[in-house]
Amino acid sequence: MSEISEVKNRIKGVAATQKITNALYLISSAKLRKAKEELEKTAPYFWGIRKEIKSIFKTVDHIESKYFYPENDHMQNAACGYLVITADKGMAGAYNHNVIKRAEKELDLHKKSKLFVVGDLGREYLMSKGYNVAENFTFGALRPTLAVARKIAGILLEGFVNGDYSKLFILYTDMADGEVVIKSTRILPFHTAEFIAEKDKIKEEFEFVPSREVVLDNLVPSYICGYVYSSLVDSYCVEQNARLIAMKSASDNAGGILADLKRDFNHARQNEITTEITEVSSGAKFQRSNKK
Repeated sequence: MSEISEVKNRIKGVAATQKITNALYLISSAKLRKAKEELEKTAPYFWGIRKEIKSIFKTVDHIESKYFYPENDHMQNAACGYLVITADKGMAGAYNHNVIKRAEKELDLHKKSKLFVVGDLGREYLMSKGYNVAENFTFGALRPTLAVARKIAGILLEGFVNGDYSKLFILYTDMADGEVVIKSTRILPFHTAEFIAEKDKIKEEFEFVPSREVVLDNLVPSYICGYVYSSLVDSYCVEQNARLIAMKSASDNAGGILADLKRDFNHARQNEITTEITEVSSGAKFQRSNKK
């Protein structure tokens, strides 16, 4: 009887866990779909900004701007700023582990780096390892919004303009052809070639008020905000997809364990019934032998 009770308790425990993993699977699926929809709504605006920056460089060979590389200067040994996007929670497979390992590899190449980490797990780990993590930068990874992206972009741009670092990178996760890819992208300073090829330049004169430089300096922060937002959403989508896969696997495993436990339960129940029948039969035989 104790064996049957133990198996029944295990069945209840595994079934309860399966309910939780199924619920998390459905939640991740809904979050993934909503995040993709929100990104699709805002993407045209930021592509429009890129188009406007491109139109400026169509008319000139070079513009002096704090957001662009100076001519003939590539700042090989410059201090770097890194925006590293991780998650707040676990249960997402190897998502956090892979991002953190890539971040450590990047930081080995750029020793003079300042880290801005999105996500509690990544922030706590990198701080525990002694990396130069901005302590007052405490943005979470839950449900990225344009407002959050704007705040993050403002902090990053302020550090760049103040000279805290001369290069700014975003390390985030994306999906490419169905595969998870961890990307490290330099977002500041820009190269002119990133916006316009030499063959696309035209000699027509356009009037920019008050000047090309001022217009450009006003467009770039919005463009950076868009890039930060898309990186947050891309990483969030990969995180939810990883959690979705992990919860599906956990639910399937729970189903397999339940099937095994039910077989064990049936086997134990059969043994118990057989024992009871044997005991009844033996008792009946004993009674008959006594009557004789």
